Amino acid sequence: MNIGINARHLIKDRLEGIGWYSFEILKRLIKLMPSHQFIFFYDRKTPFLISGENISNIILSPPARHPVLFKFWFNFLLPKAFKRYQIDLFFSSDGFLSLNSDIQQVGVIHDLNFEHYPEDLPKNILKYYKKYMPLFAQKANKVITVSNYSKNDIVNKYKVNSEKIKVIYNGGNDIFKPIKEEKIRNFQNNNTNRPYFIYVGSLHKRKNIERMLKAFQAFNNEDKWDFIIIGTDMWKGQLDLDGILNNVKFIGRKSGNELAMWIASSSALVYISYFEGFGLPILEGMMSGVPVISGNLTSLPEVGGKAVIYVDPFNLDSINKGMQEATSNYQKYRDLGLKQATLFSWDKSALEVKRVLNNFI
Repeated sequence: MNIGINARHLIKDRLEGIGWYSFEILKRLIKLMPSHQFIFFYDRKTPFLISGENISNIILSPPARHPVLFKFWFNFLLPKAFKRYQIDLFFSSDGFLSLNSDIQQVGVIHDLNFEHYPEDLPKNILKYYKKYMPLFAQKANKVITVSNYSKNDIVNKYKVNSEKIKVIYNGGNDIFKPIKEEKIRNFQNNNTNRPYFIYVGSLHKRKNIERMLKAFQAFNNEDKWDFIIIGTDMWKGQLDLDGILNNVKFIGRKSGNELAMWIASSSALVYISYFEGFGLPILEGMMSGVPVISGNLTSLPEVGGKAVIYVDPFNLDSINKGMQEATSNYQKYRDLGLKQATLFSWDKSALEVKRVLNNFI
C-alpha cells in the first residue's frame, strides 16, 4: 500500500508542537510498517529528517503557509499527487485533509483552541480554521486526537460520532531524563550563575506568557532567580511584555540534548497555558525530574495526573503560590513526576497509530 504523508511540519531546526509529533510518530511508523511505501509530501525544500528504504520524498511548491495557499495545496496539488503516486491512504498530523479527493484519509486534530479563544489567532488564519476544520473532521475516515478532553470537544463542537475518534496520547523523547545534582550546579554556573525557572514552547497568546512573567516578578522580589524562555513567536506582536522582563532571558529555539539539559537543570518547568490539547512540555518536565507548574484547565490534568502543581492560569496569586510550592518541595514533585511520566511513550503512541492505519489496509 502507498501511504501519503503530510510532511509540511518536518522542517529542520523549526520543530515545535505538531512538528515534533510528526517526527516522533513517523520515524517509528515507517519501521513498524516496512512492507508499505510512504510518500512524504513537503511544501518546501528542506533537509529530510526521516529516512528509510520505504520512504519517497516529494516537494509540492509553493509553500502552504497562508489560507489561500492552504486551499491550493490541499485541494489542488495534493489530489493530483495522489493520482500520480497512486496513494491509497493519506495521514495528516495537523488534521488538514484534501476535500477534493476520495481516497481514505486519517487526520490528527490536536485541539480546537481557536473555537474557544478566537481572539488569539490572526483573522485570516481564524477564518480558515473556523470554516475548514469542521469539514476536515467530517471528511476524515478516522480522527486521531491526543486527549479525552480534545475528543469530547470535537464531538460536541462538530457533532462527530465519538466512535470515529481515537485517543492516542503523545509520548516523550528519551533524551529527557534526570541528571545528577553536580551536573545541575555546573550547568547553572556556566549559563545563569543561579537557579532558574523555565518555559518551553511557542510564544503564542494562549500559552499565557504575560501572566506567567507577571507572577514571576512578584515571586522574585528578592532577586534570587532567573526565568528562561525557550521558544519563538508564532505570530509576531501578540504579547505585551513591557515592565515584566527583569531577570527574564529569551534564548530562542533549542532542541535535542541542549534542550534536555536546560530543562533538567531548572528548578521547575512552568506551563500555565489556558488551552491545550495535550501539553507536551509538562511530560518533558516530569521525565526530566523537575517540578512542573501547570494550568488546571483542558487536557493538562490528564497529562499531569497527581504529579504536578496546578494553578489557576488567570490568577496571578495562584501562579505565584505554585512557584513557592515548587521551590519548597522539589524532591516530592520530582519523584511524583518521574512516576507519572512512565505512563506515556512514543513507542506506544506509534503502535496505536499503526493499528488505526491497519484498519484501512
